[in-house]
Amino acid sequence: MRPSSLLPGFTLIALSVLPGGCTMIPHYQRPDAPVSTTWPAAGKTPAQNAENTALMQDWRGFYRDPVMQALIAMALQNNRDLRIAQQQTQAASAQFDIENAALFPTLNGTAGANVQKMNSRIWSLSQGNAPIYMRQYAVGFGVSAYEVDLWGRIRSASRASFDRYMASALNQQAMRLSIISSVATALLNWIANNQAVMVTQNVLENRHHAYDLVKQTAAVGTGTQLDVAEAETALHDAEANLQIYTRQRAEALDQLTLLVGTPLPDATIHAMNARPSLASVTPFPDVPEGLPSDMIARRPDIAASESALRAANDDIGAARAEFFPKIQITAANGTASNNITRLFQSGMGAWNVAPQITLPLFDAGRLTAQLHQAHARKSEEVARYEHTVQTAFREVADALAGRETFNGQNIAREASVTASQRQYTLALQRFRAGYDPYLATLVAQRTLYSSELAAITTRLEAMSNSVTLYKALGGGWGKSIPARKSPLADHLL
Repeated sequence: MRPSSLLPGFTLIALSVLPGGCTMIPHYQRPDAPVSTTWPAAGKTPAQNAENTALMQDWRGFYRDPVMQALIAMALQNNRDLRIAQQQTQAASAQFDIENAALFPTLNGTAGANVQKMNSRIWSLSQGNAPIYMRQYAVGFGVSAYEVDLWGRIRSASRASFDRYMASALNQQAMRLSIISSVATALLNWIANNQAVMVTQNVLENRHHAYDLVKQTAAVGTGTQLDVAEAETALHDAEANLQIYTRQRAEALDQLTLLVGTPLPDATIHAMNARPSLASVTPFPDVPEGLPSDMIARRPDIAASESALRAANDDIGAARAEFFPKIQITAANGTASNNITRLFQSGMGAWNVAPQITLPLFDAGRLTAQLHQAHARKSEEVARYEHTVQTAFREVADALAGRETFNGQNIAREASVTASQRQYTLALQRFRAGYDPYLATLVAQRTLYSSELAAITTRLEAMSNSVTLYKALGGGWGKSIPARKSPLADHLL
């Protein structure tokens, strides 16, 4: 270092931290959505009343059942997949901070000493053999290899990191929405299987009575052994079905416990058992008429895909900037002396500055290949974004079509159960009166059992379709899309 006043050193270090002047990021334009501007005709929904079309500002406005709300709240607090997504978002945020820090110089405080023993004969510094000691002490602060971002390479990398952080945060929201929907679906599955267990238990009890009755009629000669065999077969079929639905109910409970992320409290299990059928679940609100197709842009997975596309667009700017010279500055300011006792005395000030310019001359096409790679990745993200939009459009259209048809299907299933119940009652009366063989009663009973199970399945599908529609619409239809925040690099352009 060259002795001087401290002012020039301060000036040089201050100049070294000035931001650059431009970036080479291409102008971003959101790709046109490759979907229709309206929903298919099958997705139209009738007008609903004002209460049911209330804006869904929070998931509790849609999932109104108290048991379902309690389970979802526990899942949002304890679900491990959501925790993983949260930590991934934190890591992406930290990575953005790392990239953003490169916009500014790193200022380090330094203190050092250098002592050398010199051979006096080699250097002819003295006539004797006594060694000569060279000492140097220095204290100061400085900037090491700070890159002046004239072409926006660091800014482009910072913006790309910010957009990837935004994508991670939006993926976390998508995970949250998925967990909410999964918990609701798992609860509905548990209630449906529990209802199927109770229906099957009732059928099994009836078949036990029928089996005993058929054996009695066969013993007195008014029945046949064929009737006994048919009744026994039906009895064992019901026993097998009971085991199936019991197993499915246990699996649904295991799935629900996994989603919630903690063992279910006894009070919650008791409240679940108080839901004997899907009809006892608080209904979901209806979807209003005339939803625009572009509202799916609020979906977090679509917004995350667009953020990934923005990041790929930013990478092109960084790849372009690599073709231009890099200017790096190393600067230091402090005091220096060959005697530590005089290190802080007047006149010991010293500073140095070492700018360096690096210009790529030959790299065997590496930089060109990196630029081509950046363009290819952007095209890939464009295709991925368009595919995400198309998938979202199909999910909403399918759910709207399901909403329109499941209502009629439920009505038809309930009517079928009523008719089957009447058929079974009449067949049983005719059998007991001796007009018909047991086979007619067995057929009617099987028809009733199948109708009851089909009604449960249809109602489950209808309610699950409502959950799917809520998720497909991005978690409601009344929330406004939040404005995208700008990274710090945008303010330094």
